[in-house]
Amino acid sequence: MSTPSSSSRGAGLSHAIVTELKQLIYSGEFKPGERLNEAALALRMGTSRGPIREAIKVLAGLGLVNAVANRGVYVRQLSLREMIEIYELRALVFGYAADRACEHCTEEHRKRMEDLLDAMDAACEAEDGTLYYELNLQFHSLILEISNNRRAHQAYDDYVKELHLVRRKYFNAPGNMRRSNAEHRAIFDAIVAANKSRARAAAERHVHAGRARLLSNFEEPLQGS
Repeated sequence: MSTPSSSSRGAGLSHAIVTELKQLIYSGEFKPGERLNEAALALRMGTSRGPIREAIKVLAGLGLVNAVANRGVYVRQLSLREMIEIYELRALVFGYAADRACEHCTEEHRKRMEDLLDAMDAACEAEDGTLYYELNLQFHSLILEISNNRRAHQAYDDYVKELHLVRRKYFNAPGNMRRSNAEHRAIFDAIVAANKSRARAAAERHVHAGRARLLSNFEEPLQGS
């Protein structure tokens, strides 16, 4: 029997560290603006600095941390103004994607969307915000995939990455999850019916509703910049 190579073991370790660091950031243990200390993280996780550095590169790619030259790596911090601007662009791109998806949706796509909707309903019943959040990301990504526009998909992914920090913790509320998935079903129904105007409107409403849900919990004053 062959044994895993050192490179594959290293990749597995980095993946585990990425997962742990993401949860520490999402949970608020590492707060926006906080500096990540490589030596302290290596000690905490029982590893050398190498896997920590690799994990931090992944987190930077996800938009969760920023590297500042000669100063270190910091947990990403968004202002309220940045959040609102990103949400406005997300709504436009997601509405466009839902419109386009009406032209390209196949029976396989319909089944995949239905499976995700059912899985999100189950996550709501289990009050599993972490699972719901991951499934929610997959549902949105699938609609961008169905739209068949790679540039739109990439732009949307970039917006989503920037909002992970502020969005994730608000998906734990069961009421928020149920409202969100009811909106998903409205988008799905419109796409399956090939009703482009209804699909675009439902998708844009969903993003704006998500912004409203987030802002209702946001602690920064509304005039923040």
